[in-house]
Order: sequence, then structure tokens, then C-alpha cells
Amino acid sequence: MDADRVLDQVRAGGLLPAGGSVVVLLSGGRDSVCLLDVALRLTGEGGAVRAVHVNYGLRDEAADDERHCAELCERLGVALRVERPRRPEGGGAGNIQAWARDVRYAAATKLALERRAADRPAVVAAGHTADDQVETILYRLASSPSRRALLGMRPRDGLLVRPLLGVTRAQVTAYCEQRKLPWCEDVSNGGDRYARNRVRHALVPALERIHPAAAANVLRTAALLRDEGEVLDALVGEQLDERAGRLEIPLERLAGLAPALRRLVVQRLADEAAGAGRLVPGAARHADEVAALRRTGRAMLDLGGGVRAVVDGGVVRVERGSGRHTGART
Repeated sequence: MDADRVLDQVRAGGLLPAGGSVVVLLSGGRDSVCLLDVALRLTGEGGAVRAVHVNYGLRDEAADDERHCAELCERLGVALRVERPRRPEGGGAGNIQAWARDVRYAAATKLALERRAADRPAVVAAGHTADDQVETILYRLASSPSRRALLGMRPRDGLLVRPLLGVTRAQVTAYCEQRKLPWCEDVSNGGDRYARNRVRHALVPALERIHPAAAANVLRTAALLRDEGEVLDALVGEQLDERAGRLEIPLERLAGLAPALRRLVVQRLADEAAGAGRLVPGAARHADEVAALRRTGRAMLDLGGGVRAVVDGGVVRVERGSGRHTGART
């Protein structure tokens, strides 16, 4: 796939509409470099594209990456904002990764909201590729068994868009080479400290030895499940009531649902209560316990993720805050 075909594919996805404002998460790696150039070619008129680079100071090459991003943006005529957050004390690799992800998305979202105008929509663009999608699905399937694990990353998630999800890492590399765009290599991607790297370097190759189309089949399965998920989401919505901007369901109705639908309803209530696009993994496994709460008085059940199910007057809602299963009248 040549550079123009990559551009056409991203254009067809409609995630970077002409005339919109785009904030690109720029690490300096090939994926984000490709995305920045594509965004410029599609929406770059009038300075609509901005970039955010976060220097976490976690690697010896961090200063070189920042310098590379600054030089690239100067060459392309893109305004760059650099963030240098203070690393939190302690925490394992997973916690550091979560912190880094939250920092970069917060910085990019802030810039996007500053740039948004009534007549110009704003998005935050991340350079996740088809390969990243496969790795994400396999990792989530191994670590967090649920229907959601098989859905992968969504092309659009609020302000966040992922225009390169249909483009492979090899195609991104070819794009950058054809466009003569330099990129930084993150040496940590070659190690096995992070679980995602172990999936990339061990699990995916093993699956492709079993079947050469393994990665493509994972992507195809995820696409089918996302289509079917829209039907399930509509079915869940039919079971829920909204009162004062809050979703709820009569306990008797919840208890009468088929087990699978009951799990989906409880998961939806938990995710909505978490707010800010956050999810509550595993909330669905408490669905039967929620349905078994007493129908009179008030009872609570901790669903994890900082939310709890509350039954009050025979109606179930989920709210922030955790509390043990009381089942007691208050």
C-alpha cells in the first residue's frame, strides 16, 4: 500500500474531517509521525493541526525524542506543545503505563478543547494501528475475560479518534519511508518488561505459525462482534429507565431478565456511573447478586471500580462510592 492509498483509507474512515481541528498525540515513533502527516494532508489548512508530546523522563532517549518531535513539527509547520510531568513515586510497570496514558490524553484533551470552536469540531488523534488492535484484543482476552475484551479499541471514543486502525504497522513504515519522514525507535518495545511487548513478540508470531491469517481473523472477528454489539446495546437500552439524568431499572424487571441480558444491564449501569468514559471491568459478574438484593428498604453491593449498586424502593441504580453488601433496611 503506497502513501496515497493510506491517505485514501484514512479519508474514507471520516475520523479526520476536512475543516476540523486535530490534536495529534506525537511520541516520535513511526505510527504517530505517519498520523501527523496524514492529518496535515487531510485537514491542515488554516493551522488546524496541533501536536502534543509528553516527555515522561522514563528513558535515556527521552530528551532525544522530544528534540526529534520539535524538529519534525518545525519542518511540517505544526505547533507543538510539550508536557514534562513529574513521575509518580513507586508503582510497577502497569501503574506507570496507566499514569503515562492518563497524562498524555489529559494534555491532548485540554488542548483540543481550547481549540474547539462552534463551527469547527475538535478531536484528539492517536496512532494505534491494526497491529495494535490485534495485540490489545489478545491481551484483554487473556487478562480480562469478557465480551468487551473481544471488541478491541473503538475507532471513536468521545474526543479520541484512531484513524489508523485499518492500517498495519508495515504499511505505516512504508508510508513514512515514501514520504521521507524520520521517526524514533523506542528501544523498550523490543524488551519483555511490558505485557503488550510479550504479546507482540511471542503470542502473535505463535498464532501466525498456527495459521498465517491469524491476525486478520482476529480483526475480522472483532469487527463482527462490534456490529452485533450495537444490537445488544440497543436491547440493553430498552430495559433501562432514565430519571433525573440517571439510568435505573426496577429490581423485579432485572431479576426476570435472561442471565446474559442481566449481566449486560448491570455492566451498562456500572460503566455509566463511573463516568468520564471509564469502564468497570467485571461488574457484570455481580449481576445475579444484584438481582438477589432485598426488594424492600435499601441495600447496596460493591461492584468494583469505585461504584456500587443501590436498591432503594425496589429500584436499582449504580452510583459512585463502594460499600459492602448490606442487604439491610436503612
